[in-house]
Amino acid sequence: MVEHSGLDIMCLNKYSPASSSSSSSNAEKKLFSKLKVSLTKKYPQKNAETLSAQYGTNLLLIGVSVMLALAQHGPAVKKEHLLAFITALMLVQLVWMLCYMIRRERERSAVPERDAHAGTSWIRGGLTMLALLSLIMDAFRIGYFVGYHSCVSAVLGVYPIVHALHTISQVHFLWFHIKDVIKKYETFERFGVIHAVFTNLLLWCNGVMSEAEHFLNNYRRRLTALGYANLSTVEAEPDCNCTTSVCSMFSTSLYYLYPFNIEYHIFVSAMLFVMWKNIGRTLDLHSNHKRPSTRSPCLLLGPLLGLLVLASSVTVLVVYLIHVEKSSQAAVSMFYCYGVVMLSCMCVASGAGLLVYRVEDWPMDMGSNPSRTLDTELLLGSSLGSWLMSWCSVVAVAAAGRSSPSFRWTCLAYSLLLVLEKCVQNLFIVESLYRRSRDPDDVPVPEIFSVTPAPVVPPYDGIVNRAYETQDKLCTTLGGETPEDRAAFSRKQTDVTLPVGNRLNVTPGRKRQILKNITIFLFMCNISLWILPAFGCRPQYDSGLELETFGYSIWTTVLNLAFPMNLFYRMHSVASLFEVFRKV
Repeated sequence: MVEHSGLDIMCLNKYSPASSSSSSSNAEKKLFSKLKVSLTKKYPQKNAETLSAQYGTNLLLIGVSVMLALAQHGPAVKKEHLLAFITALMLVQLVWMLCYMIRRERERSAVPERDAHAGTSWIRGGLTMLALLSLIMDAFRIGYFVGYHSCVSAVLGVYPIVHALHTISQVHFLWFHIKDVIKKYETFERFGVIHAVFTNLLLWCNGVMSEAEHFLNNYRRRLTALGYANLSTVEAEPDCNCTTSVCSMFSTSLYYLYPFNIEYHIFVSAMLFVMWKNIGRTLDLHSNHKRPSTRSPCLLLGPLLGLLVLASSVTVLVVYLIHVEKSSQAAVSMFYCYGVVMLSCMCVASGAGLLVYRVEDWPMDMGSNPSRTLDTELLLGSSLGSWLMSWCSVVAVAAAGRSSPSFRWTCLAYSLLLVLEKCVQNLFIVESLYRRSRDPDDVPVPEIFSVTPAPVVPPYDGIVNRAYETQDKLCTTLGGETPEDRAAFSRKQTDVTLPVGNRLNVTPGRKRQILKNITIFLFMCNISLWILPAFGCRPQYDSGLELETFGYSIWTTVLNLAFPMNLFYRMHSVASLFEVFRKV
């Protein structure tokens, strides 16, 4: 009876108002704690990626909008406005890089994870050389400002100084931090890295626009001289006289340095994008190591042919620039004939490389590698510009009448070969990047004591000893092998033919030699095809064939889109082929 009344009292206390108020307060505390945790816990990675990517994209679009307004040469938007906006972006990036490096310096005891595939040393060395040329360009800009300081905006003097500081700091950052895999303050660092990516993209766009305007002015002058149209050139000059005698030299020299500055910023954007993709990434320890580069003797044919192509390209460039003003048709015809020969050789070389890969059964490396994935996507994406230009030329040749110039058939062959060459070269580069030599653990080792006639076991290092045909002799050899025998076997390594089903753990000497010669030849050819348009050999401006079909506005728009992409494709192919050369 007592127990029953106690239970009743407990039940009454449970449902009393005081009890209900305490339970509601507990529920509110739990809700508040959940809300606090949800607000302070780490932001989801995919949301942070999306948000930072949208921030960077809109940053770029703001700059492009200002550039488009500037292209109309109206009084509302001037060059000073664009340079002031880019200067502000560079200053923000400088502050972020400084904060990042200070924090890394304070955390020296904690060794950061590093991606071995991001930003190899030779790429950073090449970017350092491009950065030095960009610094020379900044020095010319400062000299130009000093000459006209009395009648130009101060922004024209501040911009090259900030750009020089930005270039020096960025090169330091690339050398010491580009491989870092960020695991702390991920959301903040994502915005910092993506800001750096799109700041460099905007600097690239500014360089491309300045270079395109220079070529368009020359194009308008030639069209006016040939009687196509009376087009006025727009070249803004200061309203005062230069106080020094070298202002014209400074302004003229800038256009010879623009190609290097343009390539510097687009390559830095690509490297920083890989760093952005690596933020918060869990590295695969098995694949996160660089395979040592291989050395191969007898690299004679590929370098010789490549140097011949490079020397021929420089000769064609000089002759073209000399004769294009006097006889444009002869200069354009010479370029197309030379291009047909070179592109044909490149198609044959890339096809031979693919054939070697079909003969040699290398496994594919399908591990996660953001740097390699970006290389593949950039190769395919940057090919679109020249493909568009080539197919426009094909349409122009097909629509041309009998009065069309005599070089139209070489133009047709050049355009079709350009499409084919990029297709085959892209296949060769991508397959080379994804192929890997067999690891020693992957090679099946047959048993020595076997009932069936198994293939002969190599005495050491994967070399087959043909002097012993039976297993008894093989066992004797394995037991009493002398150093002299090992040296003799090593000298015969390249003459050995493996039985079916066995492969060496590296490429056989002759096949590796063929691949390296092909790679170095394509390397030099792509350098040549970058030099020609970068320094003024652009027959698509001078032929007049496409101009009659598409008109001035459409054709110049196509060229302004295609040439920057084509220049980037050639330089990116050079970098990828050098990586293939080290990997083969």
